[in-house]
Amino acid sequence: MPQAPEKLLLAAPRGYCAGVDRAVQTVEHALDLYGAPVYVRKEIVHNKHVVEKLRERGAIFVEEETEVPEGSTVVFSAHGVSPTVHANAAERKLFALDATCPLVTKVHVEAKKFAADGYTIVLVGHAGHEEVEGTMGEAPDHIVLIETEDDVDALEVEDPEKVAYISQTTLSVDETRQIIARLREKFPGIVGPRTDDICYATTNRQAAVKQMAAECDLVLVIGSSNSSNSNRLVEVAREYGAESHLIDNESQVREEWLQGKSVVGITSGASAPEELVQRLVRFFRERGTEQVAEFEVIQEDVRFMLPKTIRRALAEREGAPA
Repeated sequence: MPQAPEKLLLAAPRGYCAGVDRAVQTVEHALDLYGAPVYVRKEIVHNKHVVEKLRERGAIFVEEETEVPEGSTVVFSAHGVSPTVHANAAERKLFALDATCPLVTKVHVEAKKFAADGYTIVLVGHAGHEEVEGTMGEAPDHIVLIETEDDVDALEVEDPEKVAYISQTTLSVDETRQIIARLREKFPGIVGPRTDDICYATTNRQAAVKQMAAECDLVLVIGSSNSSNSNRLVEVAREYGAESHLIDNESQVREEWLQGKSVVGITSGASAPEELVQRLVRFFRERGTEQVAEFEVIQEDVRFMLPKTIRRALAEREGAPA
């Protein structure tokens, strides 16, 4: 008989955040309103399943806006883009729909404000991540990127009295807190955003996993390998005492992970649809697991409005004011 845990715990909250939901809906509505093809710069969100579904509907994913045929419709991903990308799109007469998460836009606004005030801006984030590239593009001459506390120790700035910090929205809450504390030690006059840059969804999903991990032998995180927030959930589960693995879907569960495991926790990154969680639950039920319980830590009710262009077009189609 295949291994089957006695019980599944489903972390709540999990899965789609408001920014991801808004971005995916933006592409879906664009396909409905303007027809295929709709071009999307980069992956709209970091999830293979979501990207494949949209590709089947007529979305064409490209690496750069310069690959989009002139005059075409293009959607910018939830991770945000630099001003250069907007300028290139305008030059190519692209019909651009910006699906940047409003919480990422907040970080861009902070970067521009601190740069205008003459600060050296320390961005806490992961090199090469699309969100980091977009943010750095707002003030490339003013921003330095750091990833670790060691990077803080090695950091040299022109004026130690004129330093500000911002952060990527999908980082580890605990690790980022430690890095910012180290920055404050090194630069006592450092200033930061009025509210934490790490988004509510990242914070809440990590909080749920911290509490759930203590009751689990194994935590499975559904998310793609390039999803920053999903990778952080794996790290958090391990830090709080559970074996943990990242999987795209139920087909990637390994038999050896299940040996001797009686309680398995399941969560999903902010770009993973609930459908994948339910498929994993079915996988375990078919093996004989009977107990399935929600492990709710926080209730979420955040919603973001669709981009104005989409809202207007939908309203016109319905014959109602936007």
